[in-house]
Amino acid sequence: MYSSHIKLYTGSFTEIQRLKLDLHDAEIPFIVKNNRRARRKAKLAALNDRIELSIFTRDTAEASEILNKIKAELN
Repeated sequence: MYSSHIKLYTGSFTEIQRLKLDLHDAEIPFIVKNNRRARRKAKLAALNDRIELSIFTRDTAEASEILNKIKAELN
């Protein structure tokens, strides 16, 4: 069975860690992509590292709800 991924959120290490915990608790699988090594090889300064978190498209509704709750708590 083929299932594609979509990017749910791009943020700092701390933001992604919090989102990972909540997605894990909800049993939603995710993929984290950090391009720090690629930027380092290209000799680009990474003052503000951004990390991407992707999920299966089938989990979009539930994961978006979790993300919105986190954003509401932080504001």
